Amino acid sequence: QVQLVESGGGLVQAGGSLRLSCAASGRTVSRYAMGWFRQAPGKERELVATISSLHSTYYVDSVKGRFTISRDNAKNTMYLQMKSLKPEDTAVYYCAASSSLYQVTSMSPASWGPGTQVTVSA
Repeated sequence: QVQLVESGGGLVQAGGSLRLSCAASGRTVSRYAMGWFRQAPGKERELVATISSLHSTYYVDSVKGRFTISRDNAKNTMYLQMKSLKPEDTAVYYCAASSSLYQVTSMSPASWGPGTQVTVSA
């Protein structure tokens, strides 16, 4: 079983940047698909970005050109670089991992992190 822990969240002004990290433990995730999700107050959890074991990436339209997902298999860690942040990016951000990319994209991964709060002020 893979354990995931997010870090790097915080309060930032609109237009600012943050980098989230997702550290995995329990087993190496180099062959796992991974992804970032977010859930704003009163809204359903939504997919933000995914990265496959071969480093293929996908972004939801609302973050394209502003967010970059990456992974460092040597550190067993995934990242989400967020730039030009907007108030509507405010949410709890979760990372996820699974042996199947389909499980990540369908929001049924094997592992979830506890989440990290990102708040963007206007």
